[in-house]
Amino acid sequence: MSDVLMPDLADLGRMLATAGAFSVPVHDVRLTPDALDPEQIVAGDPATASLELGDGRGIWEITPGVVTDVERDEIFVVLSGRATIAVEGGTTIEVSPGDVCLLAEGARTTWIVHETLRKVYQTR
Repeated sequence: MSDVLMPDLADLGRMLATAGAFSVPVHDVRLTPDALDPEQIVAGDPATASLELGDGRGIWEITPGVVTDVERDEIFVVLSGRATIAVEGGTTIEVSPGDVCLLAEGARTTWIVHETLRKVYQTR
């Protein structure tokens, strides 16, 4: 379990407005478990957790398994873990630490998560 707690979004917003910058220890910050829609689960027992940083930004994690999703316009950087992302009617990519990935709005994807994956993302 991670040890670092974050302020709530309202406090984070005030801190940014006052200080002009904020740093997050992305590998150590505590994420909040999310409810994964059972209809999205194809195989395994994957679980997700996240930390919303406001304005479509955040940190997200998923444990091994296979899930489907409909994507938003997103850019993300993989911090840890590995996954294969297959786009329906499109390409299949492998992502691992240090990779930057762009997802198209509305893309229907299947995520095959090989190792717990943590990413930092921005959506619009």
